[in-house]
Amino acid sequence: MTGKSIIEKLISDHTREEVSPGNIVWLDIDVRSARDFGGANVVKNLQKHYPNENQVADPEKTFFTFDCVVPANNIGYAENQQIARVFARENLSREHLFDVDAGIGSHVMIEKGIAIPGSTVIGTDSHLNILGCIGAFGQGMGDQDIAFAFKTGKTWFEVPESMTITLNGKPASNSSAKDITLGVLEQIGSKGALGKSIEFSGNTVENLDLAGRITLASMVTEMGGIIGLIVPNDPIIEYCKQRSGKDFPIHTADKDANYVEHLEFDFENLEPRIALPPSPENVKPVAEVTGTKVDSVVIASCTNGRYEDFAIVAKMLKGKKVHQDCMMKIVPSTKEVYGQLLNNGLISIFYEAGAIISNPGCGGCASGQIGMTGEGEVQISTGNRNFAGKQGKGDNYLASPATATASALKGEICVPEF
Repeated sequence: MTGKSIIEKLISDHTREEVSPGNIVWLDIDVRSARDFGGANVVKNLQKHYPNENQVADPEKTFFTFDCVVPANNIGYAENQQIARVFARENLSREHLFDVDAGIGSHVMIEKGIAIPGSTVIGTDSHLNILGCIGAFGQGMGDQDIAFAFKTGKTWFEVPESMTITLNGKPASNSSAKDITLGVLEQIGSKGALGKSIEFSGNTVENLDLAGRITLASMVTEMGGIIGLIVPNDPIIEYCKQRSGKDFPIHTADKDANYVEHLEFDFENLEPRIALPPSPENVKPVAEVTGTKVDSVVIASCTNGRYEDFAIVAKMLKGKKVHQDCMMKIVPSTKEVYGQLLNNGLISIFYEAGAIISNPGCGGCASGQIGMTGEGEVQISTGNRNFAGKQGKGDNYLASPATATASALKGEICVPEF
């Protein structure tokens, strides 16, 4: 019998059917969730199709997370959040509703120990595959699929093919996990992992902390992948055990597992990268595009909204001022991260430097939130997408927190210097 890849082992733990690439299986879901985007439609589907029945199979495994537009800045989002809020209050325990102050749902699930290595998690979030950062299976789905999972505790899923990406080498001192991630996109493009599960490995990956692994896993969607799985190391395992109070399996691939592709990249001395509009795959070394005037910078999103990201920003900003012609906006990923920024004095550094600090949430990935651009505006974002119109009519560049901060200080794209 052929050995199994990580995704095949993880799925095998949650189904009673044969697991091999291309097979469609019924998958038991450990965590069923919906966010403010799509959450109201999940509720409406449940009420329409199961009006006189119990609509939640297991309340202890069911959650709502509000993070797209928080607090609501328009009537539509306010109404949708209230629909989901009322449903959660009537059908779930209070701690299973993460309201508008909590932050990005996928991050909250990691912090609260809801998502753990080896678990299966679904929700109405296109980047829920970020949970591959801890060796969990996360997947975004449509509101009808999520409603069905709320009701039954399962969903159907086609077992994907697997590929490996091995990253070795120590990047340059002014490079970070975002530069590594953009470096992968530079190599494989937006279709390089189309429909596949990626297994990331190599000493470059092994040396990433949780924040760095979050960054790498968060942009697998932009690579076309189903999920990017990273085997948890000892610090990640200990973190997840402390947060969850649970033991869990750590899946590694069999030596004879079947892969459709093996890729290996040498990132020794990798220089800072930047993705030019209009695509995350349009990656260049920052050094090649210096001098472009920058109107705004936003440090935010599920990709780079962790405390470790903001610590770099604060170190670079301390005692300095953002360029007078540039707006700098900061959005922590969660309430916990926001609290760390407050308690450790980073908010004061941002304030004194002239940055705008917002409440926790997704930031510019949702229309109307911090990070929108006007026609002709040039923005550097630490987010994961820069498609035309995604964040307004301006030009959106994707870069690391360090590159974004250096550019905010100078008022033009520049290479960060440490």
